[in-house]
Amino acid sequence: MAEAHQARVQKTIEDMVQSLERDHIRKMQVTSYCQHFCCERSTDSMTQVHSCIERCHTPLAQAQGLVTSELEKFQDRLTRCTMHCNDKAKDLFDSGAKEPAVRALMENCVGSCVDDHINLIPSMTHRLKEKLDSIPQ
Repeated sequence: MAEAHQARVQKTIEDMVQSLERDHIRKMQVTSYCQHFCCERSTDSMTQVHSCIERCHTPLAQAQGLVTSELEKFQDRLTRCTMHCNDKAKDLFDSGAKEPAVRALMENCVGSCVDDHINLIPSMTHRLKEKLDSIPQ
């Protein structure tokens, strides 16, 4: 993928992740600090302390897993799209087209992939926010 296209996707994804982290994940991180209080309960058994710590950490782990999974799916889709562009460029080259025409096709195709996938980010963000909000704290 051309550097400019890659930079556009990366910037948009970074902005989305920062927004999710700031508005949702940080709140979960605050509640995950309850681990400290679990360890202070000197009368609890080791099993009770470990269960308490696990309860504190679970929402944050779920949130991180959701975001990671969604980003992996997004990356997979974008990769498939750019691979399709590679196939089209190879087919064009194999049919005898000159390199400038193949490069132009590739640039336009990858640009369309990037545009299409950047347009998916708002709905992906909305979906992630809803899922993050539904995680019990």
